[in-house]
Amino acid sequence: MTKKLWFQTGIAILLALLIIKFFLEINYIFAPIGIIAKAIILPLIVGGVLYYMTEPIQRFLEKRKVPRWGTILIILAILAGGIYAFSALVYPPIAKEVNNLIDNGPKITSELVHFKDLALEQKKDLPPQVEESLNSAADKIQSYALKFGGWVVSFIQSFVQAIVLLVLVPFFFIFMLKDHEKLAPNIYKYFSGKRRMWVKKTIEDIDHVLRSYIQGQFLISAILATIILIGYWIIGLQYALLIAVFTLFMNLIPFLGPWIAVMPAILIAFTQDPKLVIWVGVITLAANQIDSNFITPNIMGKSLDIHPLTVITLLLAAGNIAGFVGIILAVPVYGVAKVIVANIYAARREIKETATKTV
Repeated sequence: MTKKLWFQTGIAILLALLIIKFFLEINYIFAPIGIIAKAIILPLIVGGVLYYMTEPIQRFLEKRKVPRWGTILIILAILAGGIYAFSALVYPPIAKEVNNLIDNGPKITSELVHFKDLALEQKKDLPPQVEESLNSAADKIQSYALKFGGWVVSFIQSFVQAIVLLVLVPFFFIFMLKDHEKLAPNIYKYFSGKRRMWVKKTIEDIDHVLRSYIQGQFLISAILATIILIGYWIIGLQYALLIAVFTLFMNLIPFLGPWIAVMPAILIAFTQDPKLVIWVGVITLAANQIDSNFITPNIMGKSLDIHPLTVITLLLAAGNIAGFVGIILAVPVYGVAKVIVANIYAARREIKETATKTV
């Protein structure tokens, strides 16, 4: 019985639970380690994202015989130029729209409150069943709004931490650009034989998943934000650039991001001209259809191959556990875990097939 897979899996789960239990009981011993890890993980993630976003540029330059130090200097110059261009060209109109939005905030709020009062007055004339359903829906929307507010606060806190630890981000980023080929060999050099080949393949698969997801998701978000910006400019929606920037970051969340991003656009459209709400819906629907049918299949392909229902479940669970940062990291972490499990399963199946042939 001890050789059965289900028995070994059960023992492994029990041992893992015991380890977690004992770890929680003596977590004060590891508190300093946790503080150091938190200080390192965030800039490491940011540096990794920057690496995967700029790695195609480095590969392109190295194919043209540009030395490694030259590619790093060129990439840093490109990033510096991008930051300067953003601060000179994009930031001023965004700041202007933010100031206008703050100035018009009381007016927008009063119009929304007026609409809510009208809806409540109309609700009294509805049948009891419909009124109960509306109350339930309103409670759920309020609950989701509070959770979303918590995600935003968590995101702002993480962003502030990234600014405070800004010195570490360039360090990790430059180190990855310089020595990224040395990471995998330094890991699988401690193994030999088939185990070494398995570790090497697993690392390569993880690298492929992270590269495909990060590069693809950022490119898709940029394309969708551009489409949304052009559409909102055409219909004359106020704060179009500010909403497009918000859309850019929200689209980093698969499936749910575009629908979260459209909420402020609908509110602005309703206070500006209720007819614009229809056009906002049409533009959002068209952009999402273009994304799901043309952009995502051609950019992402089947690199992750995760069912949409699985993604939504991951996002909701990660949001409740780790806030907005958890939502951002949920899909790539799941993709990495899926690669590891798939490779473990493939290795076990290969061992069984080899044993069967031997017998």
